[in-house]
Amino acid sequence: MFTIPIFGGIPVKESVVVTWIIMAVIVGLCIIFVRSLSVENPGKVQLLLESAIGKGLDFFEDIMGKENRKYIPYLITVLIYIGIANIIGLFGFKSPTKDLNVTAALAIMSMCLIEFSGIRKNWAAHFAKPVPFVAPIMVLEIVIRPLSLCMRLFGNVLGAFVIMELLKAVAPVLIPIPFSFYFDIFDGFLQAYVFVFLTALFM
Repeated sequence: MFTIPIFGGIPVKESVVVTWIIMAVIVGLCIIFVRSLSVENPGKVQLLLESAIGKGLDFFEDIMGKENRKYIPYLITVLIYIGIANIIGLFGFKSPTKDLNVTAALAIMSMCLIEFSGIRKNWAAHFAKPVPFVAPIMVLEIVIRPLSLCMRLFGNVLGAFVIMELLKAVAPVLIPIPFSFYFDIFDGFLQAYVFVFLTALFM
């Protein structure tokens, strides 16, 4: 817990402060990468970024269709944020995704977007398919989806953290290193991918 020294002190959770740091890093990188863009003579970094963005657009369009293309920037932003948040522990910070409030907020935002996109496509009729009898179950699904998104991300990140701490306590020198590559890096990016993939799939 941090305290902002104004108005007698405003308490701020560590996950919020680390999120601000992540936001500053992302904005800084964006400024660095886009300051020398060129249409006629694109550099290697620009070509790499354009290729990555192009693959991301194609990936999400295959899942959601071209009519939902306008939602892709949100999904890519969430993917980048969760990916960095999950691996930031390697740099001595506490991962924000270990805070249930953060994962719940991400899940609620994604669920609002899912329902908004559904309302634009005759969302109400969905509750009566295949038969009106299943309508209560379909309504319950609105609650279950964000809960599953939230708990899946929170549980996996926290579980990986607990396992790594146990390994460090038992064998602090060599054994945790290969596990760190898996739990801190591979699993961190994997959970980011799963979160945005499921959001896109629900949409």
